[in-house]
Amino acid sequence: MKIVLAPMEGVVDHLMRDMLTRVGGFDLCITEFVRVVEQLLPAKTFYRLCPELRNGAVTSSGVPVRVQLLGQHPQWLAENAVRAVELGSPGIDLNFGCPAKTVNKSRGGAVLLKEPETLYQIIKAVRDAVPKDQPVSAKIRLGFDDTSLVLENADAITQAGADLLTVHARTKADGYRPPAYWEWIAKIKEVTDIPIIANGEIWNAEDALLCQQRSGCQNLMIGRGALAMPNLAQTIKNNHAPMSWQQTKELLVSYSGYEIYSDKGRYYPNRIKQWFNYLKRQYPEAEAMFVELRKLKNADDIVRMLAT
Repeated sequence: MKIVLAPMEGVVDHLMRDMLTRVGGFDLCITEFVRVVEQLLPAKTFYRLCPELRNGAVTSSGVPVRVQLLGQHPQWLAENAVRAVELGSPGIDLNFGCPAKTVNKSRGGAVLLKEPETLYQIIKAVRDAVPKDQPVSAKIRLGFDDTSLVLENADAITQAGADLLTVHARTKADGYRPPAYWEWIAKIKEVTDIPIIANGEIWNAEDALLCQQRSGCQNLMIGRGALAMPNLAQTIKNNHAPMSWQQTKELLVSYSGYEIYSDKGRYYPNRIKQWFNYLKRQYPEAEAMFVELRKLKNADDIVRMLAT
């Protein structure tokens, strides 16, 4: 079983990747998307979203980090894919699942699920441009408004030469509302012979097992669930007990040191409150602490509360 840490824009950056991969259980991370319009982006853009490129494209605990691209122009995506690989990215991931309105309005992300031919052209261009030993993966949802094109999309991605497909088992219209329709992934497997990773609504080890059974996929991608329970990957893969609230608070204090002294330090109060919105799902203690935490604006006051 392989477990991938999902890309989450504005949430899972290099600091969070480092922290969660230190906890363990992950085999691969995917970056927040690099937005490609009509230009070859400078190296600094890739380094900003994936500073791990300066360290062999791995986190400090040795987990590989793959750059994800988002856009609609096959040739520009191909050229930027080549640059990312030249900078050290172990392959390229292509985002066809982002549900954000601003992204979809500019023909990026999930809106391309309406256009199987465009998916094909993008993936083929990237696959032809990137060295054969570097994998090209794609992430999709089940569709935009409905699932009517999902099998055609999966076939287009396969025929274009993708090496791997991650399926978030909801449509764009579904957003992040439960449930995830894992059974659809099993149907997708019938029209493709490339490996598939199942994603969506995995909050604990029991969810992971049910997802594997219904989707027919052993490999999983987790995102929000890993923020709600920081050692979720370890509970799934190695049967670890869920991290206690005390252990989680110690992790938060450790993370605070990363965040406060990074170039994003001024955002720390908002970032830690954002994380608590996920932790509240798993830990009742987080709900109680958040009542007081949300009033605080000073980083020192927040760390002091976490350390109590």
